[in-house]
Amino acid sequence: MGNETAIHVSSLRKVFKVHRKEPGLWGSVKALVHRRYDNVEAVKGLSFDLARGELVGFLGPNGAGKTTTLKMLSGLLYPSSGEATVLGFTPHKREYPFLRSISLVMGQKNQLWWDLPAWDGFLLNQEIYQLDREKTKKRIDSLAEWLEVKDQLKIQVRKLSLGERMKMELIAALLHEPNIVFLDEPTIGLDVTAQRKIRNFIREYNRDSGATILLTSHYMADIAELCKRVIVIGNGQLLYDGDLTGVIERFSDEKLVGADFPMDGMPPREELERLGTVTTYEPPRLRMRVKRDGVSAAVSHLVTRYTPEDLSVDEVPIEEVIEKLFRGGGAP
Repeated sequence: MGNETAIHVSSLRKVFKVHRKEPGLWGSVKALVHRRYDNVEAVKGLSFDLARGELVGFLGPNGAGKTTTLKMLSGLLYPSSGEATVLGFTPHKREYPFLRSISLVMGQKNQLWWDLPAWDGFLLNQEIYQLDREKTKKRIDSLAEWLEVKDQLKIQVRKLSLGERMKMELIAALLHEPNIVFLDEPTIGLDVTAQRKIRNFIREYNRDSGATILLTSHYMADIAELCKRVIVIGNGQLLYDGDLTGVIERFSDEKLVGADFPMDGMPPREELERLGTVTTYEPPRLRMRVKRDGVSAAVSHLVTRYTPEDLSVDEVPIEEVIEKLFRGGGAP
């Protein structure tokens, strides 16, 4: 993987003008005569870069601006200000070489026709992207075998399971061998087995094709298994950009302290509550959550005043940290 920049975002903003109507019948009448608008800033000065071949998680709670950003990067939305380039192209100009180089997969949107077999949809994409017929057939066969849906290619899309439809959507999106792939919730609504198969495919596709992938997902397993780097946004602003493991230090102010004591040497619960929040008090086992700046004092207290047979200090599970972010509770 080289260091060449694939996606460059600098001070990117998107403001939507939203009609504001007062409640009630009179409000509706007034809106007919004099419409009032509010400016809603969905993305507020976002900046980041992705290198070619990177697979990066794009995280944040609902309404953070993730999908708006993906739509600007794919050329579906025009930015209000700032700069975005993808493979050197300006997305909103929607030049054919740019469109030929990217793909956007949205887990809650379908590009295939429901009343036609997926195969027919693939042939339509073949014509749209002006692909070689024989080469396209081989690629369909290869991707379908990879995703284990070769036997479903001639079945109406509406008759496929949700997992099978998502796999067909991926084939359609990757048929023209894009260099940039935007994945917006590709595993949403799928069962655990289907999610795992989609994740395995994304990982192998990124490795084998060298495509740059920007992935949003509310399933922590998607991010934890696929992404070494994550970009976290909240309220349209950048909150964090770095290693996945660094998210814990950035957004969690607690650590987990565990200890096992002799049966007759357990500290009183009331005393422990002054050190942190006790989550397990089952003699001889103790588990508690302690503020980061209080861990040293808590451990010293336990060791000097009691004789723990075992003592551990761990980070809060990253799944919990990300879930807190998604609930909107992780912003500084």
